[in-house]
Amino acid sequence: MRKIFLILAVLSVQFFISQKKTEVKSENKKNTIENKNDALSLSKKEKDLYHEKFLKFIAALKASDRAAMDALLSDKAKKMVTDVVYKKLSTDIDTNKTFEIVKTGYKPLIDGSSFPMIQYKYSDDKAAEPKEIITAVFEPDGKILGIKPYEIRK
Repeated sequence: MRKIFLILAVLSVQFFISQKKTEVKSENKKNTIENKNDALSLSKKEKDLYHEKFLKFIAALKASDRAAMDALLSDKAKKMVTDVVYKKLSTDIDTNKTFEIVKTGYKPLIDGSSFPMIQYKYSDDKAAEPKEIITAVFEPDGKILGIKPYEIRK
C-alpha cells in the first residue's frame, strides 16, 4: 500500500512540475516555431517516395487497373476501398492533368496519430489559391492511406 501511495505521490509531483508556467522570450519563440516547422515537414527523400507512389496510383486510376491501385494502398485502406470509391476518385480527379505539390507535412488523425501528407493542385491552376486540392496521406513506408480531392469554394 505504501509503494502505491509513494508512486502516486511522485507522479502527482511530476504532474504539477510539468504544469509549471514559464515565459518564453520573443527571440526563443522564433527558434521554437522554426524548429517545429522543420519537424513537421517532410524530407526530400520522403517527398520523392510519396510523390512517386501518388503518381503511380494516378496512372493506375487512369488505366482503371484495380490490382495496381490495391498494391499501392495500405492494408487499412484496402479493407475500406470499394469499386464505388475508385469510380468516385476517377470522376473527381482529372488524371489527364499534371500535378504540383502545394504543401507537405503530417496529417493528424482523431486518435492522436499523424501520418505523412502531400497536398497537390493541378499544374495549370495558376491562381494564388487553387480551385481544387488533392490530399494524399501515406504510411511511413509509402503505402497510401487515403486520397481526398476537394474543391475550394469561396
